[in-house]
Amino acid sequence: MRSRCVPVRARACSTASAATVLLHDVAVADRPPNAVIFDFDGVLVDSYQAVTGAINAALLEHGLPARAPAELRHFIGPPTFTAFSELTGEPSDSDAVATIVATYRERYAAVYLTSTAVFEGVVEMLDALSRRMPLALATSKSVLFAQPLLEELGLERYFAVVAAAAADDSDDDKTAIVGRALDALDRRAAVMVGDRSFDIVGARAHGLPAIGVSWGIGSVEELRAAGADVIVDEPGELVALLDGERLPGR
Repeated sequence: MRSRCVPVRARACSTASAATVLLHDVAVADRPPNAVIFDFDGVLVDSYQAVTGAINAALLEHGLPARAPAELRHFIGPPTFTAFSELTGEPSDSDAVATIVATYRERYAAVYLTSTAVFEGVVEMLDALSRRMPLALATSKSVLFAQPLLEELGLERYFAVVAAAAADDSDDDKTAIVGRALDALDRRAAVMVGDRSFDIVGARAHGLPAIGVSWGIGSVEELRAAGADVIVDEPGELVALLDGERLPGR
């Protein structure tokens, strides 16, 4: 069975505020969002140490040079097979990439539950938003790791849907994952929240407003270039934005 959208539980969700969501101080929807789709790494959790350490361990084990942690920031966010294709110069569907991905996952599995932290303000943000509308997770993190990490960090209770990358799909990109989350929510007035260009592109492909966060892996410049409608600087700003409030300086 290869279902990668996991309904966490049935829940009654209150309707959102009647205010129109404002992005760049322009109303972009006739009604407020009725669901929010979140990226995981860099938006909800800081996985930098766990991911970069496991990447370098895998590279070294396969005779490749380790990379500076700052250089590896670029590889947090894209699908795992895509990241290792770039790191090794081999096709993403090659045996060489599949082998090193397997090693990476072994190293990551040993540390990720104890080396990943929730960003400050995220729990309060999720609590506030989940009382108003259903939330979904759309992550390029493997299905092998996404649900266990949510449970370990106590975040699973906030999500009606979890859509993660297939364990064995070398071409399971963010756009497809966002689509699965959207289909499982069955709510078309959703918004996407992410920290990398992949999140913004995935949102755009499905006609969703795209909100970037500045505290993640991607830079503000990357998010702007990808076409983010607005960029928020802290979790509380996202709650205010989805309540229809204009943000200072926006």
